[in-house]
Amino acid sequence: MDIHRCRFVPYQPAAINAIAFSHNKARSARHNALTRMAIGRSNGDIEIWNPANGSWHQETIIRGGKDRSIDGLVWVNEPDQDLGDGRFILGKSRLFSIGYTSTITEWDLVTGKPRRHASGQHGDIWCMATQRLGDATAKPIANGAGQELNMQNKLVCGTIDGELVMYSTEDDDLQFQRVVVRSPTKKAQMVSITFQSRKVAIVGCSDSTVRAYDIVKGHMLRRMTLGSDLVGGSKEIIVWSVQCLPNGNIVSGDSTGQLCIWDGKTYTQMQRIQSHKQDILSLAVSADGSTILSGGMDRRTILYKQNSGAGQRWGKVWGRRYHSHDVKAMTTYESGRISVVVSGGPDANMAIVPLKEMTREYHRIISNLPQQPPITSAQKARFIVSWWEREVHIWVLRKPAAELVKPAEGHFDLNQNRKLLKTIVIKGDFNISSATINPEGTLLVISTATDVKAFRLEHQDPVKPSDVNITTVDVPQRLSRLGASKVQLSPDSSWLCLVQDGLRVLVANIDRSDDEESFFIPEKKIRKVFRLGRHTPRHIQNGGLGKYDHSITHIAFSPDSKMLATADMAGYVDTWVLRSQNDKKDGTEEAELSSEGDSSESEEESVAGDAESWVRNPNGKLLPKLPSAATVLSFSEDVPESQGDDYTLLGMTSSWNMHVFHPLQGSLTPWSRRHPRKALPAPVLDLIDLPKGVFWQGSRVWIYGISFLVMFDLSQDLPQPTPGAGQAGLKRKRTGKNTGAGGKMALGNLAPQRVTKHLGNKEVDVDMDDVHQPGDESNSDDDMGGTGGEELTQQRSGGHASSAGTDLAEKTTTATQRNAWWMTLKYRPILGVVPLDEGEIALVERPIWDMEMPERYFAGEEWER
Repeated sequence: MDIHRCRFVPYQPAAINAIAFSHNKARSARHNALTRMAIGRSNGDIEIWNPANGSWHQETIIRGGKDRSIDGLVWVNEPDQDLGDGRFILGKSRLFSIGYTSTITEWDLVTGKPRRHASGQHGDIWCMATQRLGDATAKPIANGAGQELNMQNKLVCGTIDGELVMYSTEDDDLQFQRVVVRSPTKKAQMVSITFQSRKVAIVGCSDSTVRAYDIVKGHMLRRMTLGSDLVGGSKEIIVWSVQCLPNGNIVSGDSTGQLCIWDGKTYTQMQRIQSHKQDILSLAVSADGSTILSGGMDRRTILYKQNSGAGQRWGKVWGRRYHSHDVKAMTTYESGRISVVVSGGPDANMAIVPLKEMTREYHRIISNLPQQPPITSAQKARFIVSWWEREVHIWVLRKPAAELVKPAEGHFDLNQNRKLLKTIVIKGDFNISSATINPEGTLLVISTATDVKAFRLEHQDPVKPSDVNITTVDVPQRLSRLGASKVQLSPDSSWLCLVQDGLRVLVANIDRSDDEESFFIPEKKIRKVFRLGRHTPRHIQNGGLGKYDHSITHIAFSPDSKMLATADMAGYVDTWVLRSQNDKKDGTEEAELSSEGDSSESEEESVAGDAESWVRNPNGKLLPKLPSAATVLSFSEDVPESQGDDYTLLGMTSSWNMHVFHPLQGSLTPWSRRHPRKALPAPVLDLIDLPKGVFWQGSRVWIYGISFLVMFDLSQDLPQPTPGAGQAGLKRKRTGKNTGAGGKMALGNLAPQRVTKHLGNKEVDVDMDDVHQPGDESNSDDDMGGTGGEELTQQRSGGHASSAGTDLAEKTTTATQRNAWWMTLKYRPILGVVPLDEGEIALVERPIWDMEMPERYFAGEEWER
C-alpha cells in the first residue's frame, strides 16, 4: 500500500477556556452513566465528552461561529423525582455558557443548537456559578409542586461593572430575575465566583478583594483584602479563581501566584502559600476536601495536601508541567475507581492527571484533534478536502506515490506534488459541521447548524487554481433551512443523506442534466427515512440527557450505493436498502416494518411515485446493539454478486469492540463471532486512543486513531496467544485497572532515574523525565504484526522522516507471508486518513510544532535550557 504522508493540510485548534462536568461526583451507577464533560473553546465550539470507564470519548461537537468564544460553562442538574414502585426520573442536565457578553445561552445537546438566550440590563458577564443543592439531592424528592419549586437552581453571575445578577432556570426556562448587588463605583470587576452554601456566594474581584455575598438578602457579608502586590508588581491584585472546601473554608488564587486559604466562618486569612512564579489562573478541589490543585501561567500544576499535625496547615507536595502553555481551566471528576483532574489551556490539549493516585499513576495527554476527522477525499480526482471553522480547502496530489519513490533522473521536489486549488469561505455565522465530495470531485456539499450548501466543481486534470471553476448548486429549502449535523454523498453521486436536528434522517435524489455536467436536487425527491423504534420508558426520556443518546453520529453508504447505514450514541445501527418499483413486494412486509418504527407514517407514502426509494432493511431489527457508542461505521468494498452474498459492515465502539456484520442477514460474520474483544491482540487492547476511521484493501481493514494504524485481515483468524510464548518483545504498556488516566507506574519509575537509549549504534544515558511516558501514548515506534500460526513478529517499514509542510510518499514493506494483523505507531498525531487511487492513501498528520501558539511565560533560566 502506498502512503502519502502529508503535513500541509491546515487545522488550527482553538484554546480551551472552560471545562465543566455535569456530575463531579456521581452518586449511583445511573448518574455515572449520565455524566458528561463539556469543554468550551475560544472559537465558540463546545465539545461533549463521555468519561465512562476512562475511555474519554468525544461524542459530539456543538459548533461555534464567527467572533464567538466560550469563556464559561455551567451544568444545572434538576433534582431526581420519585415516581414510586422503585422508579424515579433522573434530574435533567442542562448546559449553559457565557462568552464575555451580557447574554447567557442554554444549549440543546441533541440538535447542537442554542436552545434559548437570556440577557438583562447589566454589563458583560465574566463569571457564572450555580447554587449548590447540598444534601437535598442525596435521594429523590417526592413529587410535590412546592417542594420541587424550592429546589430549583439559580444562576448567579458576576459582571465587568461589579454587579451580581441572578437568572432563574425554573419551569425549564431561562429568565433574568434581578440584580442582587450593584456596585456604586463600578471599579471592581467580578472575575471568579463559587458558592459556599446555597445562600452565600464567594466572589473574586480585580481590586485585591475576595467578597462574600448573601444572595437572598442582597448584601455583602464580608470583604477580605489581599493587600498590595509584590514589589514591582501592579497596584491591585486580581483574584482569578476561587473555590470552597466541603468544610466551608475558601481557597483563592491570584495574580501574584499565591494560594490563600480563608476561614469559612470568620472570613479571615488562615494561610498564604507562594507556589507559582506567575498568576494562578485555575483551582480545583477534591470531593472530600483533602486535596487542592492549582494551575498557573507558569504552566505548572501543583498539588497541595493538609498536614495532620497541629494547625493542620496546607503544603505543596507535587508540581509538574503537563501543558506547554497556561493552565487556564481545571476541574475534578470522581466516580467509582475514576479519580482525575482535567485541565486545559491555550495549547488546546487536554491533560488527564490522576487525583487520588497522583505520583503513582501516569498522566495522559489527549490530543486537540477531533474524534471525527474534518477531512475527506475525491479518489478519482486525487483531491483532498479539509475544513476548519468556516473555510474549506481543496488540495490535489498530482502524481501517485509509486512514481515518486522510483529512482528517476534529476531531483523531484515533493512540494511540487501538491497544490492548493481552491479555498471556499462559507457565508454565515456558524462553523462548518460536515462536508462531503463525490469520487469524481465534481460535487461538494457543506453543512452548518443552520444551512446546507452545494457546489459544482468543473476541472480536467487541474494543475493550477484557475483550472477549477466553482458554481453554486441550488439546495431546496427543506434541506437547507434546518442545517445538518452530518452529510454524506453516495459513491455514485445519486443520493445525498443528511441528519437534521440530530435525530431526523433525510435522503435526497440528485438529478443530472442530459450532458451530466450539472446537478440539481428536486424538492419532490427528498424523503425522510424512518429508524426502528426503540421503546424507551417515558420516565427515562424525560430526565437526564433526554434523547441525546439517540443522536446519529455516523452515516455510511455501501460501495454500490444500494444500502445505507447509520449509527447513534446508544450503539443502535439502522440500515435501509434501495428498492425499485419492480423489486417491490406486496405491502405486507412494509406494513410490518412500519409498525416497528418511530413514526406512524407509512413507508408506502414515501415510495409512491418514485422509481427508486429507500426502505428499511427487512432484517435490520436483527442486528445486535453495539456495546457502547460507535466511533467507526464503514462498508467494505465487497459488493454482493449473487443471491446468497451479502455486504460487510464494520462497526467499532469507544470500548474497542469490533463488530463485523452481514446487514442483509442481520447477523455477525463468522470472523466476528470467532473474535470477540478479548481475542484481539494484546498490543491493540493496550491502546488508549480510540479508533477514528477505517479504509479497506480487499479483505483487509485498516483502522487508525490519533497515534496508531492497525490492520486486520478478515480472511484469516487471529493468532491465539499461549501463556509464556508469542509475546516476546511486546510488553504491555499499561498495568493495573484503568483509573481514568494513563495507568499504574512501574515501581522503578516512582523515583527519577537514568535509562539507556539506543540511538543508531550508540548508547546514550538520558534522564527519565526526557523519556516519553506510556501515560501519554505508547513509547514504542515499532511496527508489530502477527500471522495465523506463528509467534508475533516485528517489522520496520522503510519510511523517511518528513519535514513540516511537505508530503512524503512511502511504500509499505510486504512480508513473505500474509499477516493476520499488523500495527504501527510511527505516525502521530493523525488528523485523518483518506483513500486516493486503488492501493494508495493520504495520511494527514498535525504535529504540535506546526501549530501557532500565543506567547507564553518563561521562568528564570528556561531560555538557556
